This record gives sequence, C-alpha cells and structure tokens, in this order.
Amino acid sequence: MSGSPRLFEAVPNFSEGRDEERISRIAESVQVVPGVHVLGLHSDPDHNRSVLTFVGEEGALLEASVALARACAREIDLSVQKGVHPRMGVLDVLPFVPLGPPLSDTTLQDAARLARSVGEAIGSLGLPVYLYGAAATASHRENLADVRWGGYDGLDTRIEDPLWRPDYGPRELDARSGAVAVGARPFLVAFNAYLDTDDVDVARIVAAEVRERDGGLPSIKALGLRVGKRAQVSMNLTDLERTSIPAALEAVRRSAEGRGARVESTELVGLVPLSAILEIARHYLALPELRPEHVLEAAFWKSRQDP
Repeated sequence: MSGSPRLFEAVPNFSEGRDEERISRIAESVQVVPGVHVLGLHSDPDHNRSVLTFVGEEGALLEASVALARACAREIDLSVQKGVHPRMGVLDVLPFVPLGPPLSDTTLQDAARLARSVGEAIGSLGLPVYLYGAAATASHRENLADVRWGGYDGLDTRIEDPLWRPDYGPRELDARSGAVAVGARPFLVAFNAYLDTDDVDVARIVAAEVRERDGGLPSIKALGLRVGKRAQVSMNLTDLERTSIPAALEAVRRSAEGRGARVESTELVGLVPLSAILEIARHYLALPELRPEHVLEAAFWKSRQDP
C-alpha cells in the first residue's frame, strides 16, 4: 500500500455526558485541527461520559490529543462529576487504533509509538499519564481495567507506589482533573445490553458469567451497571474473530433468562466495522453467503475506488 495515508483512529472517553454546550466545546477543540476527521460522538447522561471518534495521521492526532486534554481540563471538574461509569480523569482514556488494510498500512507498533508521544505531550500539560495496552511500559499495566481499578480514589491510594507511578506528568493527582490512560490497542466494539429489570445485581451476575476473566467468552470485558431505571450489561468486545457481537448477545440472553430477565434492547457506543454488521446479519438472517458486494452502499464505494 505504498503511498497510502498512515491513518490511526483515536477513541477518547471524557467524563462529561450531560452538558451539551460543554460537550460541544470539548469536541470542537478536536474538530478545528487540520487533518483530523471526526467520525462520531456518543454521549450518555447516566454514564456521564462521552466517546469521541476521530481519524487522522500522526501529526494531526498528536495536536488534536493535546487540544482535547486542555479542553477537558478546562471544562470538567472531576471532584463534582458523578456518573455510573468508573472514571479516573477528565480525559479518562485515550486509545489509538491502527487502521490497517484497506484503509491504511499502520500497525499496532506504530500506534504504540504514537501513544507514547501523545502521553509525553499530555504529561507536559500537568496531567499524570499512564500508558496501557501495546504502549504499556510494564506487564502489569497492559490491562486498562488494572490501570483504572478503583477509579480516581483507587489510583489516589496507590500513586506513590513505585509500581503505579505515572509514566509521564506529575506524581500526584489533582482532584479536579485526575489522570489519563493513553494506550494502543486493536479495534474493539463497545456494546451494551439493557435488561428488563432494574436489579443491578442481575446485570453484575450476567457480566461476571460472560466475561473472559471469570471464565466466560474470550475477548469480552463486561460490567453490570444500573443506567436510569434499567440494569445494563456493558461490554467491550476486544477481538470479534474470537467472539462476535451475536455470540456475546446470545450469551447475555442465556444468562439473563436463567435469572428471570431478558434483553430488552442493545446499544452500540462509537463505531463498528461493516464486517461486524455483516456478521450480525449472516447470523440472524441465516444468510451465510452475505458479503459486502451485496450491500448497495458498499458496492458503490468500491466502484468509486476501483481504477
């Protein structure tokens, strides 16, 4: 793919999901950076969290990430922020994802180098930065859940421990801004299932049953939360080739039904690749031969790209 742009996806999560004007100002800090293409913004008032998705080359993403960190620190006060989703910072997590073929030729190692550059730059702003995933500087920091264990309060109790000193920035937490986890990872899908019950204990049991770390399906991370008046199983699917969206959903359904509940609706947070949508359709339509060329828009896009 000689000559193709070297593109990465950034999927920052920041700790504001209720104030539309504030969210707009934070997103605008990224949108104005030349070479950055904002693809999506998902805000959840119950989680009090927003997920921004943007794409660009290395230099543009570095500039946009620093602008985003500044905006989050200016607009959000973590000491008064409340929401059901755990968080440790105003800019809570900033992962970089390589966009391989057919979009680009970047690799996970490239994304890790970008994450380290961004982490150093954000650290220079006065925010403690922890590197995770493929960018981690130690094996015990590779798993984002371990880095963010206990949220802000959990990190505050162990930041002086040499094992948990920040990779960049100050070695103390500011209650207003917290810390940032910056990492590199493959593409994942954030997928939530809402149950027809408000009993959060049911969601927690289901989450424990389906997630990998407790013996469930591979490449699933899950939490049980109460969102509004419903219990939610909040999932990250980190490898769709190992566990697809249909496989995850059916596992949640089976577990919930065994406890007298059912899945009422589902939710995608952020973007999902066309291949995953096609896999869902193949599964539920019993249409194993479904391919991108059967989708009108995909066929049209391909015809415009072909020489």
